[in-house]
Amino acid sequence: MSPHQAEQDRHPAQRRSKITPERAQELYTAVLDMLRENGYESLTMEGVAARSRCGKSTLYRQWGSKPELVVAALHGTRRGTLRNIDTGSLAGDLLEAARAIGEVAGRDTPLTLALSHAALQSPELLCALRESLILPELAAIDALVRRGVERGEVAADNPAVEFVGTQLLGVMRARPMLAGTPADETFLVRFVRGAVLPALGLSAPEPGA
Repeated sequence: MSPHQAEQDRHPAQRRSKITPERAQELYTAVLDMLRENGYESLTMEGVAARSRCGKSTLYRQWGSKPELVVAALHGTRRGTLRNIDTGSLAGDLLEAARAIGEVAGRDTPLTLALSHAALQSPELLCALRESLILPELAAIDALVRRGVERGEVAADNPAVEFVGTQLLGVMRARPMLAGTPADETFLVRFVRGAVLPALGLSAPEPGA
C-alpha cells in the first residue's frame, strides 16, 4: 500500500476537498497541456501540483491517483453530452451523437491517441477510462437506440441494434490509425448516414433537416 493510499484509508471523509469549479478547470487545463507536451508517462502528480501551484496532497485528496485525475480532466473539459440528445427520431439522435462525438475527436486526436496507447500499458488507466468515459458513452448511445425501438422505429430483434455504440466509438478511435486523420464531425455524420442508419433499416434525413 502506498503512503497516499494509507493516508486516504486513515481519513476517508477527507478524500474530497473543497475546490471551486473554476479552480478545477485550471487544474484540468494544466493536466491536458502537460499530456500534450510530454505524454502520459511523463505526467506526475508532483508536476501537476507545481504547474498549477496546488498542493500535492490536495490533488490526492480530490482525485486519488494520476489515472483518476486524467479522466476527470477529460470529462470536465467536454463541451457536450450524449445524454441530453433528443431530436424526436432515432436517425436524428444518431446524427446529433455523431456530431457531438466528432467535435471531441476532431479537437484533440493527438491527446486521445496518446492516452489510448498509455491505457494499453496501464490497467489502472484503462479501467478508469472505461468506467468514467467509455461505458457511460456506450450506455448513452444504447439509450438512444432503445428509445427508438420503443417508438417502433427499429425492430427489437434487428441484429444491428447491439452494435451501434461500438460502431460509433470504435471508428472514432480507429480512423486516425487507418487514415491518418481524425474522425471529425463531417466523417462521423457520413459514417452514420452510410453505414449505421442503413443497418438499422432507417432512412437518413436530408442534410440540414
